[in-house]
Amino acid sequence: MENVLRPLTVVGGSVVLTLVIGWATDLLLRKADERHHETPLWGLLRRARVPYQLVLCTALLRGSYDQAELLQEHRVGVGRTLTLVLIGSAAWLTTRIAAAVVETSYSRYASARAHRDPARVRRVRTQVELIMRVVSAVVIVVAAASMLLTFPAMRAAGASLLASAGVLGIVAGVAAQSTLSNLFAGLQIAFGDMVRIGDTVVVSGEWGTVEEITLTFLTVRTWDERRITMPVSYFTSNPFENWSRGSAQMTGTVFWHLDHSAPLEAMREKLRDILRACPAWDGRAYNLHITDTTPTTIEVRALMTAKDADDIWTVRVAVREEMIRWLCEEHPSALPRVTTAEAGPARRRIALPVSDRAPHRR
Repeated sequence: MENVLRPLTVVGGSVVLTLVIGWATDLLLRKADERHHETPLWGLLRRARVPYQLVLCTALLRGSYDQAELLQEHRVGVGRTLTLVLIGSAAWLTTRIAAAVVETSYSRYASARAHRDPARVRRVRTQVELIMRVVSAVVIVVAAASMLLTFPAMRAAGASLLASAGVLGIVAGVAAQSTLSNLFAGLQIAFGDMVRIGDTVVVSGEWGTVEEITLTFLTVRTWDERRITMPVSYFTSNPFENWSRGSAQMTGTVFWHLDHSAPLEAMREKLRDILRACPAWDGRAYNLHITDTTPTTIEVRALMTAKDADDIWTVRVAVREEMIRWLCEEHPSALPRVTTAEAGPARRRIALPVSDRAPHRR
């Protein structure tokens, strides 16, 4: 009877104690989250309750397994398995806690500076995400190394691995040259303020918004919902347009080819009315001028401003559409025309005799 009650007591007690401690901890975090609405830390820490309970349960089982006297013939294997699970769950818990702390710090910073310096907030967001990726990678590497060191064969091979670390480092550096270049390029982008998450960029003729930046690649979401994935080394070795660099304000233009008789003053007034009725116009500036002329048409350019790239696109298409509609309804003669004329009767060429021709002057 004792052989049955002892394992049930140890295992069941560990599970029950884990559930009780996990429930109590979650209750405390929930109350702290309700009292402190100014910080999301306590709510974010609640996301770590699964790895937290896994760490507790595994640690309790690992510490009390000898008293359970269960599967004694597989005692070493079971103990090593529990150790591996404990290391993995501890790494999972560490990553969740680090993510909660970093996200809380970023939220406080963003809420304080979102309206004053949005470009700076995007830069910090990019750095935070890359830092979290580095932290996660370090934790995973350390956890994997710790798991390997639980095996005696791996500990014995440690000396030989360290002795050959120099040769392996050279080989790895040559083999992973492109990967390392992308890795350093990602760090350069994160802390060099070249491009940030949320920036509007033009790369390889494609206009879009930076959606994700990792240590090796960068994703640009285009206006038609496509995703362009590019290595981060592209942005450190090739020129590209960053419309969000500095101020996000932009100036846009619209061109028309019209007849020489186009009413420019009326067009200027109509442009002003169109912009005043367009919510995307920021009210900073506008004008309308003739920028070129040909024998049959003139080129008229309208200039307007907006607070960012999305709004300038909205303003441009609205001005182009409304102005053409107005010209068609009010001034159709201002639209470009092709002048045609009926062909007259063909003239006959009459060959005069030589005697009838006018004498040449000598």
